[in-house]
Amino acid sequence: MLIILTFFCMLFLLSGCSSNMENNSLIYKQCTNQTSLNDSNAFALLLSTLFQELVDEAGKSKFYQTSVGDEEVAVSGLFQCRGDLSSDECHNCVDKFSEVSKTSCGNVVPARIQLSGCYLRYHPEGDETMSRLQLLHKTCGKSHSEIVGFEEIRNSAFAALESGIRSSENGFCDMKYEGVKLRAQCVGNLGACECGKCVNNALQIAQEECGYAGSGEVYLDSCFISYKYYHDGINGDMYEDKQHGNSNKLVAIVVGGIVALILAAAFYQFMRSCGKKKDGM
Repeated sequence: MLIILTFFCMLFLLSGCSSNMENNSLIYKQCTNQTSLNDSNAFALLLSTLFQELVDEAGKSKFYQTSVGDEEVAVSGLFQCRGDLSSDECHNCVDKFSEVSKTSCGNVVPARIQLSGCYLRYHPEGDETMSRLQLLHKTCGKSHSEIVGFEEIRNSAFAALESGIRSSENGFCDMKYEGVKLRAQCVGNLGACECGKCVNNALQIAQEECGYAGSGEVYLDSCFISYKYYHDGINGDMYEDKQHGNSNKLVAIVVGGIVALILAAAFYQFMRSCGKKKDGM
């Protein structure tokens, strides 16, 4: 009975760890130091306060923006979680920002950090000059130029995604179209028309710069799109290529631990039964 309970507990932990890995993996970071030596300590304190407020709100909302500080020194920041994340997943994702920010950017302001399940950006109050359509990050997968009709399938899938995001009520679209799995999301304070324009620009970049790539991700300042083509049908998660290696290692470690635990328990039971037999002789 103990072995069975332990086995299911280990599987539960494996499931939770795998989910966190998928949502919390770093996609990209941008750190631009505009702070002076005189105010760096002030910004460090403000960032700590900002992160705590964002974490507190992450369990209640998938998008939140705020400002902390006073008239002399203040920082504005926001987070947004992917539309398909649960409240707990969103909270866990946002909770990683403080650690990732210190490791990746220190106390640099402004900065933007994109994890697979959420993103964070912060800047000095009143200093936000970035264009909403500015390209921040792009990845393109392996070419599928050998597949007949791939370009037509991709273009049709992109058109379906743009239509889906324009008709969505929350600026998030997750869909499948003829073997292509697609996602798009706009920043939470973007209007419907601006959202559609942003996604349209991201899709054009994917068409022009990724070409026949079977997968791609394009992140603009105010939206992102991602797609993956499955030649043999859609299966698995959109981010499986990035997470496959880490997930396999985690599975191997946990399964190995379970097997070792079961063998140890079996050996212990065997020794106990041998001891009882000797006592009864």
